[in-house]
Formats: sequence, structure tokens, C-alpha cells
Amino acid sequence: MSPKPHRIAVLAVPSVVLFDLSVACQVFGYPRPDLGEIRYRLTLCAPKKGKVMTSSGFTINVPNGLEALRQADTIVVPGIDDLDLPISKAVVDALAAAHDRGARVVSICTGAFVLAAAGLLEGLRATTHWMDAPLLASRYPGVEVDPHVLYVDNGTVLTSAGIAAGIDLCLYVVRRDFGVAVANAVARRMVFAPHRSGDQAQFVERPIANEGGEELEKTRSWIVERLAEPVTVAAMAAHARMSRRTFARRFTAETGLPPLQWVLRQRIAAAQQLLEETGHSVERIAADCGFGSPASLRVHFHRALRTSPVGYRSAFRRRGEGGIAGA
Repeated sequence: MSPKPHRIAVLAVPSVVLFDLSVACQVFGYPRPDLGEIRYRLTLCAPKKGKVMTSSGFTINVPNGLEALRQADTIVVPGIDDLDLPISKAVVDALAAAHDRGARVVSICTGAFVLAAAGLLEGLRATTHWMDAPLLASRYPGVEVDPHVLYVDNGTVLTSAGIAAGIDLCLYVVRRDFGVAVANAVARRMVFAPHRSGDQAQFVERPIANEGGEELEKTRSWIVERLAEPVTVAAMAAHARMSRRTFARRFTAETGLPPLQWVLRQRIAAAQQLLEETGHSVERIAADCGFGSPASLRVHFHRALRTSPVGYRSAFRRRGEGGIAGA
């Protein structure tokens, strides 16, 4: 029997940013029968059911009020445009009560201001759009605001930077809930990059691409094909026909990560996929993904994912026994 769908409530506060709202609905609420069983069940709610003004100047009709938060496993708060608009006590109380009973709370962009108003970010590291980060920090001094990252995971409270970073965070949530294979399937369906790590910079310099796309895309593909090998920065630079210094600078500009850190992320992602989709031993996976030893794999895996390879396999192979399923 299929597991009960995870219940997602998306809370539309007045002046809600439509892009942020649509991101949550697209990732968690879009039906994907071609990808398998339904993993999420989405409900749209507002402080009061009925019309809610959006940042685009027109209203949307929301079918549910705050009572929808009482049954939600996860609550997503999209960004708001008017940061001077007071957050109602009813919203604050409903969010706090939901979190107290164990609901996970996720904000996209300036939705962090709503979470902060509810006291859910007090004493935590959080992010928002880099332009609004100074205001969040000054208005809520108990929040450790990091304007440089794409998203922050505090376990049951997650925040993202602005605009497309909301997609990154929502796909990260899918990956955390159901594993890499499911998240990658959803990302492919959305024609979006499967994974950008949360600690990647919000603002990444993008030089004008040549006709073949990003300047170093071919080198990155070459690296991914050789993850089992000890690929050095010198070897990467030679493949790209650049000096090491020029290569490192341009690589970081395109990806937001230094070359070796980016390679480590690819190795971890490859290990996740092998743990989900194969019965290979941890020793073989460590070798195939370039970690050198099972001990090295365990250290990096725990540092990045807060679990062991065996624990990860146990969780996500069990959830995915019926094959790849969509959200």
C-alpha cells in the first residue's frame, strides 16, 4: 500500500509574490502521474479564505483559511512584497502553534519576515533576498541573517534567498523527503538544474556565454565522467586550456563554488544516487565516486547530509521500493 501523502500547506499572506507562490505549487502540487505515486498533497490557504491581493496588483481566490495549517506536515510561506504591512496576530499564532506541534516551516525569499514575526527564526541562522537581508537583521536582531547563501536548513525551519533560490530550496526539501532520484525526476520535469547546494552564493557572476553555453560546461562534464579518479585543479585547468589561476576564478564565477568543493558536491550526489538505486557495497561506492576509502565517504557524507551512507540507504531505498515516484 502506498504511504500517506505528505501534507503541504502554502500560506498566501497579502502582497504575496506570485513567483514564489507558483514555485511551491509547481514543486509540491503539480500532478505528475507519469512519475509514479503522489508523494505530496497541497492545500492553498490565507489568513482568511477568499480574495488575497498579490504583489502584481490583482487578487487570487484562496479556498482555505488558517485552519488548514492545523493538519499540515509542512507549511510553505512565499515571499511578500510589502514588508511594512503588519503580519496579523492570527497568522503569527497559527504558525507558532503549527511549529510547536511538529510541523516543518519553510519560507521563500521575504517569507522569512513572516517566520521572524512568528518568532520561529529567533536564535537561528536564516537567509532571505540579499537586498532585504539588512532590513531583516535590523528588525529582528535575534536572527543570524546570512545574505550570501541560497538556503538554510535548521531542521524544522528552512529559509531561502530570493526568486529562483526558492526552487532550489523546494527541490532540496523533496530530496530530503524522498531522495535524489525523486528530486531529480521532478527537476527534469521542470527543466531545472537538479541540485545547487545551500551554501552556494546568492549572486553568481555569469560571464556572457559562448555559443556552446557556459564557458566551462565541457570541463565540468569531463570532471563528472572521472569522479572515480583523483582529478586535480591543474588537470581541470589543462582540460579547459587555461592557467590554474584563471580557471579557478572563472569556475567559481560560473558555479559559485571553488573547483574542488564543486567536485566534492558531485561525488556526494553520485554516492547518494548509487545508494538509492544499487546494492553496491559502501566500499565500492566510495571507490566509484572518488572518495578513496569508506571512512572518507562516511566523513564527507555525514558532514553534508547529517547521516551515514548506510542510514541514507536504509531511509531512501525503503521509501522508493516502488521505483522512482513523482512529487
